[in-house]
Amino acid sequence: MSIERVFLIVLDSVGIGEMPDADLYGDKGSNTVKACYSTGKLDVPFMKKLGLFNIEGNGYGGNCQQPIGSYGRFAESSKGKDTTTGHWEIAGIISEKPMPTYPNGFPPEVIDEFERRTGRKVLCNKPYSGTEVIKDYGREHIETGALIVYTSADSVFQIAAHEDIVPVEQLYKYCEIAREMLKGQHGVGRVIARPFTGEYPFSRTPRRHDYSLVPPKETMLDAIKAKGLAVRGVGKIYDIFAGKGITSTVRTVSNDDGMEKTLEIAKEDWKGLCFVNLVDFDMTYGHRNDVEGYTNALNKVDSQLERLCGMIGDNDIVMITADHGCDPITPSTDHSREYTPLLIYGKKIKPGVDLGTRSTFADIGKTVCHILDVPESICGASFKSEIL
Repeated sequence: MSIERVFLIVLDSVGIGEMPDADLYGDKGSNTVKACYSTGKLDVPFMKKLGLFNIEGNGYGGNCQQPIGSYGRFAESSKGKDTTTGHWEIAGIISEKPMPTYPNGFPPEVIDEFERRTGRKVLCNKPYSGTEVIKDYGREHIETGALIVYTSADSVFQIAAHEDIVPVEQLYKYCEIAREMLKGQHGVGRVIARPFTGEYPFSRTPRRHDYSLVPPKETMLDAIKAKGLAVRGVGKIYDIFAGKGITSTVRTVSNDDGMEKTLEIAKEDWKGLCFVNLVDFDMTYGHRNDVEGYTNALNKVDSQLERLCGMIGDNDIVMITADHGCDPITPSTDHSREYTPLLIYGKKIKPGVDLGTRSTFADIGKTVCHILDVPESICGASFKSEIL
């Protein structure tokens, strides 16, 4: 009997060591998983059994003598190290050009047009930490009603506003305006709504919303949907792909919420792909250089992954990967150009298969389509025959 369901879980930013071109991105020496291991508190026995520390290039953690999963590491072929580029590549699109970034803020023609269309002035307009920007500009925003616009090392246009000053639905409309504007030369990967609340120093709320570019080509998601199978997004998957190729979606407020919702989905009757993004690793810990928080989050998800793998059916497969790195002990708080891990578990998976180092994340999407017997025209090379 063929495989009927694939659970593809992206541990957002859980990289596993610098890529050869990491120095071009300012990321020499980055290794997100090793950074967590260096705390002495990393405790991920299930992922270790799957083969996490058997992956090529790891010299820490101790090999598992009889891993129960297949494993490997994947290089990013696309130009970039952001969430959109990474997820698109997993799904079969290799981006030849990096999405635009704005280390000096957005040019006047962008800001002037945004102010004209929204009727509100703009504060900040520079790269900033999301938690620090509301500390530094939040009070002025409340006094003036101006929108806090900022970016990062990623290709993002972020708009922060206090929920009492700009209701969330209105903030979303401003983001839609920005998304419609930012195309072509200024086609950033994501426009992000960043609502916050409370009194100084303020708190960000979980009602963040991402507005991505529409993928320019067919993805794994489109191919699976066209076959009449389900494509179930969990977390910000819907946002990353601008809804393209998704048949249903559930929002999440944390890693824990995302995994619990995935566990519920596993109990339901459907066939196809469940595509999950666990964003806390990146948003809450990586970008804040909180290595202890990052480590604890990995420990928690490890036990939830074990629960998921313990309840899947005979014709199900679980794949665990990442979209880039975000080493929490380097001076930078930005994403890092790293290899990503892939761990695969299922009752029909050959245990202990070492996939080595693969040249592109797109091999994952290609393989998912082949496993589900879905016709496709995406990038990548399938490793189905190696693992089944």
